[in-house]
Amino acid sequence: MDPERRQLRSAEPTGLAARYAACRGQSLALIQGLSDADVTVQSMDDASPAKWHLAHTTWFFEEFVLVPHASGYQVHNEHYRYLFNSYYEAVGPRHPRPQRGLLTRPPLAEVLAYREHVDAALLRLCEAGLAEAAQALVELGMQHEQQHQELLLTDLLHLFAQNPLKPAYRLMAVGAPSLSTVQRPGWVEFAGGLVDVGHPGGNFHFDCETPRHAALLQPHALCTRLVTNREWCEFIGDGGYRDPRHWLSDGWRAVQSGQWQAPLYWEKREGAWWQMTLAGEQPLAPEAPVAHISFFEADAFARWAGKRLPTEFEWEAAAARQPVAGNFADSGRYRPLSAGEDAQAPLKQLYGDLWEWTSSPYIGYPGFRTAPGAVGEYNGKFMNGQYVLRGGSCATPPGHVRATYRNFFYPHQRWQFMGLRMAEDRP
Repeated sequence: MDPERRQLRSAEPTGLAARYAACRGQSLALIQGLSDADVTVQSMDDASPAKWHLAHTTWFFEEFVLVPHASGYQVHNEHYRYLFNSYYEAVGPRHPRPQRGLLTRPPLAEVLAYREHVDAALLRLCEAGLAEAAQALVELGMQHEQQHQELLLTDLLHLFAQNPLKPAYRLMAVGAPSLSTVQRPGWVEFAGGLVDVGHPGGNFHFDCETPRHAALLQPHALCTRLVTNREWCEFIGDGGYRDPRHWLSDGWRAVQSGQWQAPLYWEKREGAWWQMTLAGEQPLAPEAPVAHISFFEADAFARWAGKRLPTEFEWEAAAARQPVAGNFADSGRYRPLSAGEDAQAPLKQLYGDLWEWTSSPYIGYPGFRTAPGAVGEYNGKFMNGQYVLRGGSCATPPGHVRATYRNFFYPHQRWQFMGLRMAEDRP
């Protein structure tokens, strides 16, 4: 046997296979109750159909694990290499992203058969024994699929929000966020100084989380909770979307061109705000954190309030002191909760609920190098023009994030579960 495919009959591949099966099963659980039409339609260029998410994550395992590492593996359908590649230039040409919603064929049943074919082959490979390099790729593929599980939910929310019927994706497992509990904002002070940031190695992490290095922080304070819908209504009432003084130049251009008057999914009816959620349209919960805002909006609000956004390293240094626990997708709520429903201290809503915008551009850390081959395109080539978000959201799978995890989006985008926590300088 090729030394690169040496068998490793430890407990690790067995555990890997079990986690793989659980991860793949969770993706299927997310589409239960949806029609073929629900999973085929694409609501905008930034979103993808649920069916495409199911197929693309399967293609990832086929392309990067099975084809190079499973001797004798038969590709399920040669056309899928073109249809379900996302952005891997090294793999070859691909179907244009804005046209993914035109793929009425293959139907959902065939995509599910594709998943079964790949799953069976990969589990056989795990049973036979995986080389360390292949194990690492399976782990990467599972983390990649968890990212797409969140995208599947946010893309469905955007899709259903375009429907005048405002349909619910699913009824929430528990009650809606509190409508009345008021949590006054407090501040946690940090002295600053040199801190070590970035992943130290060992457990799984993405390449963009490394290398670990020292960062200098100035004295600062972080708000104990996220900004609420009630506070955002005050921003709107004070003319926040009409006053260019609060906005970056590109942000003001986005406000004007997009005719933004409120966060995405807000609609005013008879003097009251309503919000589209995965449970359908709901009355706005005043004490829940404001969601679906762009970097431009978060930055403008902070300026209006006389504060600023935290840097990603300020956030990371604080988050490293608290356990990774919060309102994630396994709660079944799919909505951010008020700070009064979070027992974390001293910083509430730190993990889960909403991805938190930071003021930090998404760039490589000192000494960062992309991995060789096509998988090197996973993160590094997007280090331009985007901003870092931290902490995870109510749609993030549990166990997926950590203090060093870096999410990133363009500053105008807001269909994800995005919010903000304010920061301020201290003498």
